Amino acid sequence: MSRLLSRMDLELVGAQIIAPDEEFVHEYANSLRFQAKRNLNSAGNLLADYVERNLGPSGGRRHRSMLLVFRGVNPARKLSDVCGALYDDPNRTIESITGETIRDTYADLIYDPDNPEKIVYFEPAILTPRRQVLADENLTLFARYFRKTENIVSNMSYPDPSKIERTLVIIKPDNWNFSSGRPGAIIDMFSRTGLRIVGIKIFHFSLNQALEFYGPVEAALKEKLAPMYGLKAKEVLEREFALSFGLDIGNALTDSFGRRCAEEQFRKIIEFMSGRRPDTCTPGEENKPGIVKCMILVYEGENAIKKIRDVLGPTDPLKAPGGTVRREFGSSVMVNTAHASDSKKSFEKEKDIVKIEENDMFPLVDEYLAKAALRD
Repeated sequence: MSRLLSRMDLELVGAQIIAPDEEFVHEYANSLRFQAKRNLNSAGNLLADYVERNLGPSGGRRHRSMLLVFRGVNPARKLSDVCGALYDDPNRTIESITGETIRDTYADLIYDPDNPEKIVYFEPAILTPRRQVLADENLTLFARYFRKTENIVSNMSYPDPSKIERTLVIIKPDNWNFSSGRPGAIIDMFSRTGLRIVGIKIFHFSLNQALEFYGPVEAALKEKLAPMYGLKAKEVLEREFALSFGLDIGNALTDSFGRRCAEEQFRKIIEFMSGRRPDTCTPGEENKPGIVKCMILVYEGENAIKKIRDVLGPTDPLKAPGGTVRREFGSSVMVNTAHASDSKKSFEKEKDIVKIEENDMFPLVDEYLAKAALRD
């Protein structure tokens, strides 16, 4: 993911964890075979066989894959270039593999040394169409899948389900200002918990959603910050005017100037998460998707809440231990790169606010296909 996000000028507009059933997998594989036949492309048959063997259920359990949707100019070609070709030259040596593309690094294509025509192991690492017409065909197929599927995958049977938790992670807007491998690197750091990603979506907080999400911290923020700003204002005034103010002036500055500054910090948090300020938002804009982007993930496993928060680190990146997400990527208490639920109660409330169980991929893809049909 880091390579995909850092090496292209494409916008990531959709994401979903999928666990397709056998019927869909066969339909997808057959579409790849049809594309291969139409385009005289032998690699398509290789991919179709891989899809049938690996994407579908086995042992009575569906398996997870991550699907990403990008938007931009020539997305199929750009993605294909970064992912790399399916090298089918049995004479290609290890020394000729540079590691420049994703498949160079993560894919495998191993031939039988006694039979150069026979493939004994194939792992493409990533699936992406090489041409836009094929991408549109794939999206048409997946749109039908998105219409009937949920956004959270429940495909595991645990020995003791009572020990299993889910927790919510937000990769915040400061990670999406430009093409960067940071979101992928953050996910890599969370992966060391051994937890499973069972849900993912690209999300734009509306102003009201951001207010609801961060509303519980407003009072605590004012209580913590107002005295700090009041004391700082008192020190500045005493220094500027060579005076000494009593406790009554300090309290007055806390209740006036300090509280106003704390309120402004809360407004900045809301603007950071939604792109809109509560005090300047135009009427009618409060419930529209915000103008900045987040990625929402749901992790599942034993002690998921504590494990994720241990890797995340404290709110203040400067106080976070080395090796934590916030120490690595955060810059301040507000711009601290990621959020994670701090309790089961918080998770239940937060997942409802961001509507993590709602599938956003179908309307996204359906709208694109409708516009593509009009262009054609």
